Amino acid sequence: MRTSDFDFVLPPELIAQHPAPKRDESRLLVLHRGENRVEHRRFPDLLEFLRPGDVLVLNNSRVIPARLRGVNAKTGGKFEVFLLDENAINDWWTMMRPGKNARIGTQIIFCDPDGKQCDVRATVVETNAEGHRRLQFSGTQEIRRELDQLGEVPLPPYIQRQDQLPEDKERYQTVFARTDGSVAAPTAGLHFTPELLEQISARGVQICFITLHVGAGTFLGVKTLSLAAHKMHEERFELGEETVNLINSAKNSGHRVIATGTTTVRVLETVAAQNNGKLAKNAGKTGIFIYPPFSFQVVDALLTNFHLPCSTLLMLVSAFAAPGKMRGREMILQAYAEAIRERYRFFSYGDAMLIL
Repeated sequence: MRTSDFDFVLPPELIAQHPAPKRDESRLLVLHRGENRVEHRRFPDLLEFLRPGDVLVLNNSRVIPARLRGVNAKTGGKFEVFLLDENAINDWWTMMRPGKNARIGTQIIFCDPDGKQCDVRATVVETNAEGHRRLQFSGTQEIRRELDQLGEVPLPPYIQRQDQLPEDKERYQTVFARTDGSVAAPTAGLHFTPELLEQISARGVQICFITLHVGAGTFLGVKTLSLAAHKMHEERFELGEETVNLINSAKNSGHRVIATGTTTVRVLETVAAQNNGKLAKNAGKTGIFIYPPFSFQVVDALLTNFHLPCSTLLMLVSAFAAPGKMRGREMILQAYAEAIRERYRFFSYGDAMLIL
């Protein structure tokens, strides 16, 4: 398939720039795959589509304040630093702007949110083919401990605001986030409230968690002409024994596994591919690239948001719309066209989609 097959035109006003007042006020487009039929609901109506014995899988990764600001220790020029991947304590791969001024040996002095310089510094020690900079931090025992004071929530690049809103720090985080590591939120989980999760449990649905730390690569579109030529970014994950046991038991007894977000799908299908369709406790990195046709071994239903044109996320949901077949792309683009007509909000702070 070609990358251009997954392009569509989105009116700019449908790109959600501000969080909804309440998490569960989002709209929910339900796509019934077997009938290729959509219906328009509210997010709390998710309860109506869940059955006792189902397993709902959530990603409990927590977004870290990964955006830092600093100045060139020699010239005073300003830098924006975006933490990507931790190699060791105080040793991170980053994106830096302007990158052309961040040569090897450059020293950065970091600033607090008010612009005041602090004791934390870093030195550029390496660059890679993607233009990322490897930084060695100093002036702190561990830069992670400084992030709440120095860092900002790394909102997606398509949110075109000069300044963060006070509510961003809380709203761009799921209510069940536990494990630090993501530089972007697993956005399908942003709609849940503690009350809704309690109602889901009371319905007899088992709730369990995986951890996948979302990287900045989630925002990158596919640049190659063909999908087969695209190299997928890798992200760290952990799949624990409790979740494995709940899912394997559900599958053995004929119940459904409902994945919340493409991140959850990637973890479950990665591990299943390594274990002949079964799950086992696992941790590592996944670079799985799911696009049509793809046969899913674990996930039976998917809750997700509306994604960027030509993104790997759009390709994954297209594969899920018609597992093992090529027609999922047309089904998803038709559903997206309906969502656009109905003025759904797109992307991270947008509305939700349930694929059954």
